[in-house]
Amino acid sequence: MRVKYEELKGVFKEKLIDLGFDSAKADIVAGIFADNSRDGVYSHGLNRFPVFAQLIKDGLVDPNAIPEMAEKHGLIETWEGYNGPGMFNATVCMDRAIELAKQYGVGIVGIRNTNHWMRGGTYGWQAAQADCIGICFTNAMGSMPPWGGTFPRLGNNPLVIAVPRPEHPIVLDMAMSQYSYGKMQEYELKQKQLPFEGGFDSKGELTRDPAEIRKTKRALPIGLWKGSGLALMLDVLLAALTGGRTVEQITASGKEFGVSQCFIAIHKPDLHENLIAGILEYTKSESPQEISFPGENTYRTRLENLRDGVPVNEEMWEKVKAI
Repeated sequence: MRVKYEELKGVFKEKLIDLGFDSAKADIVAGIFADNSRDGVYSHGLNRFPVFAQLIKDGLVDPNAIPEMAEKHGLIETWEGYNGPGMFNATVCMDRAIELAKQYGVGIVGIRNTNHWMRGGTYGWQAAQADCIGICFTNAMGSMPPWGGTFPRLGNNPLVIAVPRPEHPIVLDMAMSQYSYGKMQEYELKQKQLPFEGGFDSKGELTRDPAEIRKTKRALPIGLWKGSGLALMLDVLLAALTGGRTVEQITASGKEFGVSQCFIAIHKPDLHENLIAGILEYTKSESPQEISFPGENTYRTRLENLRDGVPVNEEMWEKVKAI
């Protein structure tokens, strides 16, 4: 079924206020949940809302927490998140990175003791819509084995890179695994197999079964050992920048909260739009099938869902309305 965007956001906001949010903060967080579903990332929109509500009820997300700066070293700032809602904290931190970039050309804001930011691409779009290049990444609890290992010792740490352009930005938002856990949840809800092998089953064999991979927590790293190395380095970078909890500490807690994140904004008057347009045109040329650059399908989905209504899983929609 499809639900109008305004109704979707309105229900989210109503439930967040019931869960202890003030109206202004509820509006920001509800908007991010609704935007994620609007843009086709249902796993981090409607489908994740009940999990987020439970984290609040469990006391792992403090709806009243306000992030604040703890350290400043030139253009690099470290913020304390106080285990507030990750989407709100991330919005504040990217806004601050943009503010620094508009003043100095570059702004870097790291935050510790925050929570899941839902779709990382949200903050890439946020930077690009402010005419800034945006780069951001987060750590997470262990859900992927290091290459050659068996146990999930690495976080599936998303990396986002966004570049503004006149029509709509280029936004790369990628997990360190072949399929994000949210995407695997989508396939599981639809009772479908993954198009390609996405991880290992309990016998240590590659599988396309999303339920099996979610159970073993042995997702396949992108680029095999290269994705494994990149996931490790993002956790190392966050530890160096924030002094926050690492994958070991997050995993030991048993629930994903108190993570660390970094937001980088870069601003300059001329981003050489003609050169970027040439890259995209060259990439798409002489291909027998349609080629899309990162963010293009997202933008197309956004326009369609604003026009026709946002697709929702009916069972999940009823579950949210019952919160």
